[in-house]
Amino acid sequence: MSERERLLKRLSSYDFAAAELHIYLDTHPDDTAAADALSAYKSKGEVLRREYEEKFGPLMFTNENGNRWAWISDPWPWDNMEG
Repeated sequence: MSERERLLKRLSSYDFAAAELHIYLDTHPDDTAAADALSAYKSKGEVLRREYEEKFGPLMFTNENGNRWAWISDPWPWDNMEG
């Protein structure tokens, strides 16, 4: 697994955890431990997102950080497909 893939996987994990905690907090708004965990996952996700974008370019077209044309750099997703 490449560094790019590792960063995306970690970022995806943090984003998933934050989304799940957000849903949980909709029904448990007084759970301060969950609110603290949500804040921590969001912060970690932001750090990883910044790290990824500095190395590999923006994750979304609306992002203003980094080189907006980095998405066109090789390799394309299908260049590394197995089988």
